[in-house]
Amino acid sequence: MAMAMPKLGGLRVRSAAAQTKAGIPAVGAKRCAVQMRTAAPAVAYAPTEAGFMSDEERAALAEEMGYLKIGKELPDDVTLNTIVQSMPKEVFEIDHGKAWRAVLTSITAMSACLYLIHISPWYLLPFAWALAGTAFTGFFVIGHDAGHRSFHKNNLVEDIVGTLMFAPLIYPFEPWRIKHNHHHAHTNKLEEDTAWVPIEEEKMKDWSPLASALFKFFLGTPMKLFASVGHWLIWHFDLSKYTEKQRPRVLVSLAAVFAFMGTVLPALVINAGWWGLVKYWLMPWFGYHFWMSTFTVIHHTAPHIPFKPAKEWNAAKAQLSGTVHCDFPAWVEFLTHDISVHVPHHVSSKIPWYNLRKAHASLKENWGEYMCECTFNWRMLKSIFTELHVYDEKTNGYKPFDWKKEEALFSTQRAVLPNSM
Repeated sequence: MAMAMPKLGGLRVRSAAAQTKAGIPAVGAKRCAVQMRTAAPAVAYAPTEAGFMSDEERAALAEEMGYLKIGKELPDDVTLNTIVQSMPKEVFEIDHGKAWRAVLTSITAMSACLYLIHISPWYLLPFAWALAGTAFTGFFVIGHDAGHRSFHKNNLVEDIVGTLMFAPLIYPFEPWRIKHNHHHAHTNKLEEDTAWVPIEEEKMKDWSPLASALFKFFLGTPMKLFASVGHWLIWHFDLSKYTEKQRPRVLVSLAAVFAFMGTVLPALVINAGWWGLVKYWLMPWFGYHFWMSTFTVIHHTAPHIPFKPAKEWNAAKAQLSGTVHCDFPAWVEFLTHDISVHVPHHVSSKIPWYNLRKAHASLKENWGEYMCECTFNWRMLKSIFTELHVYDEKTNGYKPFDWKKEEALFSTQRAVLPNSM
């Protein structure tokens, strides 16, 4: 049923049904588009205004874009502290037993995966690598809690655990902690967030043809689910990105990483050859980066979630409504210690991983109408790959790399990638 929509921010928002009636293709039928193409000039469509739609239209839009639910607009007078205070106090409590059991679980799981890799015939290696990469991600999640000071009541213990759990991932703990905390403080804030910020047109003008091709390949295809490799390299090894006060701790973390690289990896080559390095470490490492990229991009990149400049940014909206809850297969959530239960983590990063589900249940009970949910599905991923690239100043949202003229790289994906939920 088509319903008239009010004008929002100078843009007229139409439901999918209304678009179809007007001769404009529905969002999800062929492509989950932010900027629709027709025979006439493109019609501005603003999913970033979805919070103001009626429940029916918002539900229809969610289905078109591959989401289970898109929340209402959070009232302006709701603060992040109000949301934090609504959760039970026990979700913030640290349980050392549960924390150390997670360490044991991840070490045991990774050891079992390495044995599986060792005994697997060549045709089963991709399965073993995928499992190992998922178990490897558990190492990151433990260090992640340590970085947020939600692993142990002793900060020195947290620094040691974080450094040791990150070392096999070649991830320097302190540089990551600093930049990741900045991400939490500025989630979905344009030019401030350090995770998956949309590309600005002005910066694209400086790209060479090669740079343009590389950006489009790694950020506009399924390769985006491995793009955290680039983020890891750019953000965490450059001392110029850190203050004089931060550098001593950064250097300690870098030393731990280089120690692992200079001892364990050469020992692996000596005992198992270069193929052993690829087989037992590099492929699981790529598997870890798959989940690192997948979790973060799904949690923070969606057609209806705006990236706003500082003067318009609202912390409560960014953390509660601007973070997506996504359900993954149970075995993935087990091995990665529920890091995918991500909304409560952004409401308060002090919640330990083992309390995230209880915190999420509380948020759903009190604030569920403002939250966004999805499953791990192709329709949502297709939108991320083909449409969500460049910052659109008119909507504070996204437009595709080929918003001016459709390009084969994207038209092919729009035609061949599955559209299932």
